[in-house]
Amino acid sequence: MTRVSSLVPPAPHELVARVQRAIGGRARVQVVATLAAVLALSAADTSAVGAAGPQLQRGLHIGKAGIGMLLAVTSLVGAAATIPAGMLVDRLPRVSLLRYAVVLWGVASALSGFATSFLFLLFTRVALGAVVAVAGPAVASLLGDFFPSSERSRIYSYVIAGELVGTGFGFIVCGNLAAVSWRAAFLALVPLVTVLVWALTRLPEPARGGGDRLRRGTRAIHDSGPPADGPLRKPPQALSLPQAVKYVLRVRSNVVLIVASALGYFFLAGVRGFGVEFVRHHYSLSQSAATSLLPLIGIGMLVGAILGGWLADRALSNGHRTARVTVAAVAVLIAVLLFVPAIATASIGVAIPLLMLCGVGLGGSNPPLDAARLDVMPPELWGRAEAVRTLLRSGAQAAAPLLFGLTASHLGGSSGLRDTFLLSLIPLGLGAILLLTVGRRTYPADAEGYRPP
Repeated sequence: MTRVSSLVPPAPHELVARVQRAIGGRARVQVVATLAAVLALSAADTSAVGAAGPQLQRGLHIGKAGIGMLLAVTSLVGAAATIPAGMLVDRLPRVSLLRYAVVLWGVASALSGFATSFLFLLFTRVALGAVVAVAGPAVASLLGDFFPSSERSRIYSYVIAGELVGTGFGFIVCGNLAAVSWRAAFLALVPLVTVLVWALTRLPEPARGGGDRLRRGTRAIHDSGPPADGPLRKPPQALSLPQAVKYVLRVRSNVVLIVASALGYFFLAGVRGFGVEFVRHHYSLSQSAATSLLPLIGIGMLVGAILGGWLADRALSNGHRTARVTVAAVAVLIAVLLFVPAIATASIGVAIPLLMLCGVGLGGSNPPLDAARLDVMPPELWGRAEAVRTLLRSGAQAAAPLLFGLTASHLGGSSGLRDTFLLSLIPLGLGAILLLTVGRRTYPADAEGYRPP
């Protein structure tokens, strides 16, 4: 009886209780779920373009380069706006900024669904890019103030899980809706915006610098202390925008972490943009089967994110000072090594477990890297530091679809996309090597000097 009952899925209330215990209480779940939803919306929107790529090409009479341009323009505009957005995040209430940004996000998504031409759709993506710029810096700064440094890899893994769920939603739901109409793929995101705006109205602004940090078991966010209303306390360095950016880039370990993260997102942006098309042709699958298969990588990334965050924090608590950098680097190298046979084989049965393991490696690198960047930066600069990272990440994400599309078109033939994916593994592996050779050497001193209280 005991063995049989252990196989029965837990009741909904028991599942909720388990989640609360894992994260550390009801208040923590509220914060994590809201921040995760912000990243989920961004990922779902980007994935929707890639999943609806074939329908967009036919409906708007464009080629692969046109899809790459649609994906690139959001990232490019976001990159241009991200530094000013980071400055606003460090000076204004972050929850309010996110709420207004999400409202505008919904308007841009709705207009995308009603686009009458490629140029019209391109302009809506420009507007959406400016809004997306707020998300990364605001989420990083809020997470840093809500949770202590010792738990940030693990907490970040739960927040990043939202991004992965959003990617799966974009591929599965929006991809299948695109088989009926590409407009439905964009309009399906609008109801999610409404729910997220409501969630943000229930999230209070935490005190800057960790004064409102949530303890495990806290039942309500206000129990941990009132938000700070006073002026932002200044670090020794000047807070002007140019000097803040210069300061952020002067911390060597931060630069290494940013570059490694950007190279990872470069690869993922290419997969999002052309993964469905590659799977359809390489494994001879239908649109529905292809859009349902790719999220299996997302499941692997979800498992990897939780595992990577837990491993990094556990090793850090046991005295391994470079644990976050090391875990991230090893995870990426595992993904690179497994991805080669995964896309070299024509057997879908062989490819599925390999691709899922690749996802574990890719997902396991992000939470430790994100937590490590907060470790080496003062709280007063978290918004602008994340903005600098988002700038380079957005540039990589913008370049990836365009480069992937152009490279695949240049290589041509049935193996064009396969060879493009293989070439993209080179910069991904270089990022992991950079972490192991430079990051592990510079991170401990930087983290010790700027660790938040």
